[in-house]
Amino acid sequence: MTANGAPRLLLADVDGTLVTDEKLLTAAAVAAVQDLGRAGIAFAITSSRPPRGLRMLIAPLDLQLPLAGLNGGLLVNPDLSVIACHPIGAAAAAKAVALLLDQGLDVWIYTQTAWLVRDASAPHVAREAWILKFDPEVVAAFTAEHLAHAVKIVGVSDDLALVAAGEARAQTALGASASATRSNPYFLDVTNPGANKGAVVMELSARLAIAPHQIATIGDMQNDVPMFRQSGLSIAMGNASDDVKAHANHVTASNQDDGFAKAVRDFVLSRAAP
Repeated sequence: MTANGAPRLLLADVDGTLVTDEKLLTAAAVAAVQDLGRAGIAFAITSSRPPRGLRMLIAPLDLQLPLAGLNGGLLVNPDLSVIACHPIGAAAAAKAVALLLDQGLDVWIYTQTAWLVRDASAPHVAREAWILKFDPEVVAAFTAEHLAHAVKIVGVSDDLALVAAGEARAQTALGASASATRSNPYFLDVTNPGANKGAVVMELSARLAIAPHQIATIGDMQNDVPMFRQSGLSIAMGNASDDVKAHANHVTASNQDDGFAKAVRDFVLSRAAP
């Protein structure tokens, strides 16, 4: 924190946090980011989305800092030029795909440049394409080249209990070779073990010369917990699970009730000097 107790940077998750369930930025959210700037507090975003799927947020929020997509697996500038990419590794990627398929989950692969699916009509593909504003590439099977360049692998199912159980199984089976966390109740994300939102906090800390304890974070899902642990101030959304809330310093309203804007006002700007 600064001498007056205010964070110097707010790092925000996107889906379920910064935007509504309809994937909209509210006027209150935009105004809150502008208020942060006026208070001298920097703002950055991190998401399970690929950076290309964050383009629509850059201009409305006047984003100036690096964007961390794919849970930190791909860090880019606001012009989407790549700063750093952290592939999973071919062996761990192959093991993850086999594990997820064996558990009955559909599987997607994100590389630095592509989103690969085996069935365009599978659950959530069409909605994800609408959210990201680009279509996936349909492949008959995932090749060795796909696995070698995988930055994020996603297990997908509408059986939420299956996804939750898959998270625990993947964490045990993959161990230190990969990170496995849910970014949504129906998405299980597998990334490089050094590519998680906690690592994003540390990356921005180093790049911006802002100590981790001077960084505030806000999110709603299990994949946001690592950044809660690394930051000085953590805020869970009202729509988060009780488990996620238990890891945060504060809880705000839901993303459907301008919880992001309220958190900025109640927990971040309230610590700034008048």
